[in-house]
Amino acid sequence: MDLFDHSEQHSTEGVPLADRMRPESVERMVGQEHLLGQGKLLATAIEQGRLPSFILWGPPGTGKTTLARAAARRVQDEFVAFSAVLSGVPELRKAIERARELRKLRGRGTVLFIDEIHRFNKAQQDALLPHVERGTVVLIGATVENPSFAVNAALLSRARVFRLEPLSSEDLVVLLQRALEDAERGLGGLDLRADAEALQGIAEGAKGDARRALDLLEAAARHALGLGGERKIDLQCLREALAAGTLLYDKSGEEHYNTASAFIKSMRGSDPDAAIYWMMRMLEAGDDPLFVARRMIIFAGEDIGNADPAALRLAVAADQALQRLGMPEGVYPLAECCLYLASAPKSNAATLAWTEAQKDVKQRGSLPVPLRLRNPVTEQMREWGYGGGYRYPHSEGGYAPGEVYLPDELRDRVYYRPTESGIEARIKAHLQKLRVRRNHDGDDES
Repeated sequence: MDLFDHSEQHSTEGVPLADRMRPESVERMVGQEHLLGQGKLLATAIEQGRLPSFILWGPPGTGKTTLARAAARRVQDEFVAFSAVLSGVPELRKAIERARELRKLRGRGTVLFIDEIHRFNKAQQDALLPHVERGTVVLIGATVENPSFAVNAALLSRARVFRLEPLSSEDLVVLLQRALEDAERGLGGLDLRADAEALQGIAEGAKGDARRALDLLEAAARHALGLGGERKIDLQCLREALAAGTLLYDKSGEEHYNTASAFIKSMRGSDPDAAIYWMMRMLEAGDDPLFVARRMIIFAGEDIGNADPAALRLAVAADQALQRLGMPEGVYPLAECCLYLASAPKSNAATLAWTEAQKDVKQRGSLPVPLRLRNPVTEQMREWGYGGGYRYPHSEGGYAPGEVYLPDELRDRVYYRPTESGIEARIKAHLQKLRVRRNHDGDDES
């Protein structure tokens, strides 16, 4: 008996509507036309009964598990579901051994479905490689994380990646109507009616997640039945169902990094309104306020720099204030800092300076420090020429014309190129004067 047989014999009592309404065939799935449409690579492979190993990447509720089950059913392979959270290498070895025996004794293949494959560590992922290569199992992984970050390169090279998109409102309405009409697995035996506006509202509130849409429908149906009288799901039932809704956000997943990216880019683009919006999206979704503060400290140094040196001081102060106040009061210094950084003049000249200098350090190695810049700690060092010829800038009005402080091989390098933004414009004008004098005096000396 495989897992399909087991699930079909099991009672559906107490099973959530979303699980009861899971499509059993690829043809019954809605959405994902870019994968399942006529002539598409994955659709063709399923039709021909020759499944490759692949990874399904997409948000929750987009059909990853459903597609894996339906594909295995179509090609008549054994389907073994595996949770990367609950299972480890010993369980994996048992599943592989069973797959070997099944192929040897019955000539039947095995689809090994690993949910949340991004939670497998490197050793667990490596343990899969030889069995995927030999065709002992067809691997189907499911993940909400970007596979290029969450799955090691060796495994990725042996499995195609298919991205599932959030379902459209139209697709979700189709699923909701099916659930209302299906008397065997859905709500069809309850004599319920639903307004088109309510179904559309549920679909929009689900944000592309089929499971969430069906959960909301089930909650609205339960509320409608509890009222007695007319069994009707209307907008009032929907409001009750949505009352406990949560933001579409996973503070450890891709959406976290997407939102943080939007936050940084809004500050960089000098849009304080967008910046404060994305910051509050993170905080309201339960992100760590210290993460937000840390990102603003980095931003102040990376994207503002000397255009407004006060930005870094304010970012550090906001971080310290947050740690002292905690939340929710800590939102005040965070908001003040966010708006200041977004409104401040921008410069990445400091970033460019250190990255160019780092490049020379890596390429040229440890160039010798010029003798005149070395510290003559002992008499013998002075005899060797340490510190010889060094000119003390304060003795010459704060600047020693013609003096060179870089290694001789890099004497003409310019790393720091101030912009015309904010305070940096004044720094630029000052350095231009000094550099002109240095070059002029250097020519005179030569």
